[in-house]
Amino acid sequence: MGRLIYSVICSLDGFTADTEGRFDFAMPDEEVHRDANAQMEPVTLQLYGRRMYELMTPWENDPGLIASSPEATEFATLWQRSDKVVFSTTLQETSTRRTTLERSFDPVTVRALVDDADGEVTIDGPTLAAHALRAGIVDEVRQVLLPVVVGAGLPVFPADVRLDLELLDQRRFRGGAVALRYAARRSSPDRDVAAENPSAS
Repeated sequence: MGRLIYSVICSLDGFTADTEGRFDFAMPDEEVHRDANAQMEPVTLQLYGRRMYELMTPWENDPGLIASSPEATEFATLWQRSDKVVFSTTLQETSTRRTTLERSFDPVTVRALVDDADGEVTIDGPTLAAHALRAGIVDEVRQVLLPVVVGAGLPVFPADVRLDLELLDQRRFRGGAVALRYAARRSSPDRDVAAENPSAS
């Protein structure tokens, strides 16, 4: 039985990108990158919205990025070997191997995918993750806080969701970043979890 993990790197004030859509502040240093690689090791399935998927495709399609450092090469290998599902109403086709395109995000179907997985399942990007958080199907939140404040932008968590979390682990990196790992106390939502279309399109 797999676990659904929302994994995110963000500013100290909780944004994955600033008001202009820039996320250069979130580029990990070598130590954080090695930790990300270790977190990726047990992952067998990744869930993406269109925008996040397009940001991640260079890990298979850009030889320069893949060869840019030992950490990058290792991450690319791990990323390529896992299955991926992209939820989008506008994407016409995918450009990476082991990738399936779905038009809608149905929490019941996604939870079944997670339960059938033989490893960990990650949901990447706050827009798609918001659907899973609202449906109460996320098992764990892994957040890397960076020592930078951007003021506003794309938030890690949707404003209309309350989460009850239990701290499982924490780690401080030499560069000032902090990794936090939380268990989410899942409960069945009060409303119907009918199919939702991710706004990432």
